[in-house]
Amino acid sequence: MSNNKKSKDAEDILSEFDSRNKPEPTPEPEPTPESKSDSVNDNNNSKQSSNSTEDRDVIFVGTKPLMTYVSATLTQLSTRSTVTIKARGKRITQAVDVSQMIVKRMDSVGYVISDVRISSDSLTSQDGKQRNVSTMEIDISKN
Repeated sequence: MSNNKKSKDAEDILSEFDSRNKPEPTPEPEPTPESKSDSVNDNNNSKQSSNSTEDRDVIFVGTKPLMTYVSATLTQLSTRSTVTIKARGKRITQAVDVSQMIVKRMDSVGYVISDVRISSDSLTSQDGKQRNVSTMEIDISKN
C-alpha cells in the first residue's frame, strides 16, 4: 500500500470522526412569562455543562473500529498534554492496541505512556448477579 493511500485513509477516518462528533443544534424552548428570570440561569448552566464535555480528555474504548480511537486520541493530544484511554472487560486489549499504535508509530512526535492504572468495578449483570469487571486506564503524554 502506498504512502498516499495511507494518508487518504487517515483523512477519511478523521473526516468521518469530525462529522459524527458535531452536535445537532437543538431549538431553544420559548420561556413562559413566569419563568423568564429562570431562563437566563438555565442558559448559563447549559453552556457550562456543554463546555465540560468538550474539555474531556478521556477516550472510552468501545465497539467502534480501532482507528477511530487512535484518531480521537491523536486529536486530543494535539491540544492537550495528557490523554487517558479507558476500557473495561474485553475491550482492554483494544485500549492497549490503541496506545501501542500511537506510541510505536508516532515515535518521531515523542508520545509516551506516562501511567497505567488497573482496577475492577462491581456491576450488576442482566441476570441480577454482581460481577467484577476489570478496567484499565492508560495515560499518554508528549515527551
